[in-house]
Amino acid sequence: MPPRRSYDQYCSAARALDSVGDRWTLLIVRELLAGPRRYTDLHADLPGVSTDVLASRLRDMERDGLTTRRRLPPPGAAHVYELTARGAALLPVLQALGAWGEEALGERRPTDAVRAHWFALPLLRALDGETGLVEVRLDEGVFHLRAGASPVHGVGSADGGGLVQGGGGFPGDGPVYGDGPADGEPDAVLSLDTDTCTAVSRGDLALTEAVRAGRVVVTGDGPLAKRLREA
Repeated sequence: MPPRRSYDQYCSAARALDSVGDRWTLLIVRELLAGPRRYTDLHADLPGVSTDVLASRLRDMERDGLTTRRRLPPPGAAHVYELTARGAALLPVLQALGAWGEEALGERRPTDAVRAHWFALPLLRALDGETGLVEVRLDEGVFHLRAGASPVHGVGSADGGGLVQGGGGFPGDGPVYGDGPADGEPDAVLSLDTDTCTAVSRGDLALTEAVRAGRVVVTGDGPLAKRLREA
């Protein structure tokens, strides 16, 4: 591999940017927080990235200890990329960036792509302090997230869609979010339209306010569902 470009500055921020400062790197981390992903699935959920750039970034991330690549056993027999513990530790970095960027989100532009699971990290911020498995039903699709969980690298198995459903215990065991319905009985199910989810993502509307206004319907018998309904 070619040598890593460096700012050559003895500063921890500069050292961090040596590894994650290139375009697309942190968005690849965002996707891999859902668990191991195939190259084709990463490319599909990163609209705008070229195949050459994506391959280059993945090589750089593996070299820098952020990701690993492994081959699934038969019948899958495909390679998947997954975060190492160091790569998974970027979750709070992405959350801080997301919170900082809320005011810049604005209205969705005609050229803006969207995927349902991109709302997972903003909703995790909205659920800060809570713990539980949450299924989210949007116009754009269904996904699930694990409020209060810590990402664990190398957990789970790739499903047909390329995302991973979590492994055994919870919290702290498996991806922090994933595509499709929850794997198991969720502690709460949130049903809302994309406009409401966007308002929560922009920081214009608190999740509890949206529930009180009837813009988010909360179902489920778990303690988390009851707390959201009573907030």
